[in-house]
Amino acid sequence: MKEVFEGSLWEAEVVKGLLQAEEVDCMLRDETLGAVTSPYLTLGGNVKVLVNDEDYSRASQIVDAR
Repeated sequence: MKEVFEGSLWEAEVVKGLLQAEEVDCMLRDETLGAVTSPYLTLGGNVKVLVNDEDYSRASQIVDAR
């Protein structure tokens, strides 16, 4: 799996929704850490959106167009 986006939990959820609307399978990584730390810290707490290797190019286009 490849990382196509990294950001706050709410941003990652939006990106995940965009990808799923385009029928691109994806998952969040570090979402629990992001939910716990991001409201309190400006460091760390980033959530990653991961896609399958074969979907990376298409997913990147979708994320870049947002």
